[in-house]
Amino acid sequence: MTSTQPRGLNSLIPTARTQATPGEKAAAQLLHLRSATVPVPVLAAAAELIAPQLEDTDPATRKAAGAVHARLLAAIEDAAAGR
Repeated sequence: MTSTQPRGLNSLIPTARTQATPGEKAAAQLLHLRSATVPVPVLAAAAELIAPQLEDTDPATRKAAGAVHARLLAAIEDAAAGR
């Protein structure tokens, strides 16, 4: 029997009322992320990739991108400081 309910990370993304904006999706995912271990070059690449979203027309996207970008930059700085 196959379920039609979203599973895994997709179940955390709001989609019921209308199509969720990228900002809503990012915010929903960020709320559940507590920690991750990745190489610093991956953090730097992620910061570069999300930077254009800081100027998005959707306020929720800008807010979520700003929060994620700040966390990525902080993690890079912490790694550089040897923490």
